[in-house]
Amino acid sequence: MALAADSARRRLDLDFDGRYKINVSKVDTGVLWRITGMAFKNRWRMALAITATLAAGVFQIFVPQFLGQAVDEAQGLLGLAGEAASRFEAEEALLTTALFLIGASTLRGFCTMMQNYQGEAVGQIIGYDLRMAYYRQLQRLSLSWHDKVHSGDLMTRGILDIEGVRLWVDTGILRFILLSTLIIGGAITLLQIDVVLGLLSLSFVPIVGITASFARLKLRDTWLALQEELSTLTKVMEENLGGIRVVRAFASQAFELVRYDKISARALAMSHRRIALFVKSTTSMTFVYFCSMGLVLWIGGEKAMEGEITLGQLAECLAFMTILQMPVRQIGWMINSIARASTCGGRLFNVLDLEPSIADAADATPLVVTDGVMRFEDVDFAYPAASRDHRTLTGINLEVRPGKTLGVVGPPGSGKSTVAHLMARYYDVSAGRITIDGQDVRGVTLESLRHAVSIVQQQPDLFTASVDHNVAYGDPWAGRSSIERSSATAQLHNYIKKLPGGYGTLVGERGVSLSGGQRQRLSIARGVMVDSSYLILDDSTAAVDAATEQRIRAAIREVVEDRAVIIIAHRLSSLMHADEIIFLEEGRIVERGTHDQLLALGGRYRALYDLQASDDVEGPS
Repeated sequence: MALAADSARRRLDLDFDGRYKINVSKVDTGVLWRITGMAFKNRWRMALAITATLAAGVFQIFVPQFLGQAVDEAQGLLGLAGEAASRFEAEEALLTTALFLIGASTLRGFCTMMQNYQGEAVGQIIGYDLRMAYYRQLQRLSLSWHDKVHSGDLMTRGILDIEGVRLWVDTGILRFILLSTLIIGGAITLLQIDVVLGLLSLSFVPIVGITASFARLKLRDTWLALQEELSTLTKVMEENLGGIRVVRAFASQAFELVRYDKISARALAMSHRRIALFVKSTTSMTFVYFCSMGLVLWIGGEKAMEGEITLGQLAECLAFMTILQMPVRQIGWMINSIARASTCGGRLFNVLDLEPSIADAADATPLVVTDGVMRFEDVDFAYPAASRDHRTLTGINLEVRPGKTLGVVGPPGSGKSTVAHLMARYYDVSAGRITIDGQDVRGVTLESLRHAVSIVQQQPDLFTASVDHNVAYGDPWAGRSSIERSSATAQLHNYIKKLPGGYGTLVGERGVSLSGGQRQRLSIARGVMVDSSYLILDDSTAAVDAATEQRIRAAIREVVEDRAVIIIAHRLSSLMHADEIIFLEEGRIVERGTHDQLLALGGRYRALYDLQASDDVEGPS
């Protein structure tokens, strides 16, 4: 498993910052063995599928033999017009052969049905397992990884690539067994009839097989290119729908249509190229097949007239060629399935085999909150994508405890939100440490830490669900009274009661049916709902008017008396009541103290206060 994963990483150079970099010329056998191993975890289904495939191939070989025998018996019957007894025996033999033919065809159909059913069933099980594993892995992987990946690429990978892997059982494993049975069994049968005629009957097999394989490989390359264009289309549509209000606000529909049409045209051109390749290869393979059949008719007819073979044996050769035509063409499909499963599986396993950079340590224990004191001790931090000499935070020392409020202010890019992210351990510090009651947050389980730290983001993410489900997202078993109390704290209860469905009203995708202030208040209600030790408000009232913000702040004070509150804001009125305020600039704490102390200091905080006060006095122009 590990070797397959390492090989996938080497051969599938995935550039998550941009487009896929795929080495389409190589097939990773390690990936194929890994997928095959997943299939054989369903032992009974695979055993039934393989047995049914072998049986279907054997019964398929019997069909031409019975047809040839029937032709000979019918020919003999025509020559016995005046001999009643012999004619009866010949008719009886012909009937017996017909029954055998019907029986063989029926059994072949039943076995083919069983093969298709069990093969599809195993493929669907693999698809289900991969979808669950992939989605579970996306929940595990750290934010630093998600920061570099476009969600459109991930969605494409979770749909098209899983489909490519799922089809491997039916189009790869079982098809190989069927083709091997038909070609080997048929070759033995035909060569026993006549070596020359048998070789002529099989002459189209290698030519068509090679042609189909090359065609399928070319089609695979164009399919990968088409998939990349479709992935880009997905990203464009996702961005457009997510920002539909911005598009409408700037009347940019025409621009968006042109952009989408340009990418769609590239996808259409690639589809036309695929169709041209398919038609060309199919035409050439059909021509070779009928040339081979013409030779068999010519040479076989001469041999039949000379008595070297019977007319039934010639019919048997022709019937077998007809049966073998489609399976031989499927050699190309099988080659394509090998390449597709290898590529798609490699891309999936590349994600599934990643270890999150933020994870529970081997000896991690649940967080035990006693005094509830959180400390930053000489904390430095730099984002993984940042240059080596650029730090977001440098030498941060601070303390928060229950019943106290810490305010964090500073210019954009000073590291305010990063402080919140480090508290919840979305990222690990580069130096120093963060402790809660002396416990390093890197040594406790993530689940217990995230339960203790509740963050209300500036940009609230709401789900397409009812209002009460969104409020109770952090505590799905909460009662209606708790939901209403949290909503009242966020000054949203009265508004919700006026909705047609009350708390059962469906919130549109990403909360599009709510205003910015309503979305923020709903997010605050969700954050207050969780019984956490630390409540972090990350500029979470930026879209709320000042009067409503005052009421929210007063209500929060009543419900979080035993919690530590961290308020991150640009608007000083949001945090001037805090027990301590730190002013961040370029990742460093340059000023700290209470509101009055910082005003008396006459530094950056005072300058920001005077600026905001003058704006409030002047009002909007």
